[in-house]
Amino acid sequence: MARDNILLVDSVHKSYGGRVALNGASLEVAKSSITGVIGPNGSGKSTLFNIVAGSLRPDAGHILLNGRDVSQASPADICRQGVGRTFQISRLFSELTVLENLVAIAHGLSDHEAVERAMGLLEFLEITGLRDKWGRELSYGQCKLVEIARALMLQPTVMLLDEPFAGINPRLQNRIVDHLQGLRERGLTLFFIDHEMRIVLGICDELYVLAEGQVIANGDPAEIRASQAVREAYF
Repeated sequence: MARDNILLVDSVHKSYGGRVALNGASLEVAKSSITGVIGPNGSGKSTLFNIVAGSLRPDAGHILLNGRDVSQASPADICRQGVGRTFQISRLFSELTVLENLVAIAHGLSDHEAVERAMGLLEFLEITGLRDKWGRELSYGQCKLVEIARALMLQPTVMLLDEPFAGINPRLQNRIVDHLQGLRERGLTLFFIDHEMRIVLGICDELYVLAEGQVIANGDPAEIRASQAVREAYF
């Protein structure tokens, strides 16, 4: 049976001056899957992620979303096509409460509908107790959860997660894993980069490994763990 992909990265190249960040990288993300990208620092992960999100334009190659070429689309255009994202460094509004941070990005909803959606997400993520806290008062781990809630306010079909597990304690990491698996069960497609191998190998349906701007391996976690090329490049 043919694979049902929602996102396709096709032979993408990107250079900064004389430095090659991506050199023909290609990957596929299946609908309602959890797909991860790993690789050593400088391998091109962040560049790839930002090209998919529309923050950067590829020098060559294509990004297809639901079969449509979005290689030259803006971040706003890609968002309107159903892609949400979180950031490694929080972009919450420090002078707004958590609830206000969520409501502030709601589009096409009445105030009541926006608050209702926001409260539903806070309840799903088990952080209703944070609703009245200022953005500046949140811990790093709390910011990660609120970033996820804020991205979900736009009801995306694909979620891009930039190092969602970095720098937070194992207990909170496990909570985020549970929530992400719950989102996948609801039909959301998750695509993320991270260095936390314990989690990456446990949660992903498929993994891609980048090294020097190229995909050197892909497969399920067991295949990636067994790959000699991956061990030499990363582990």
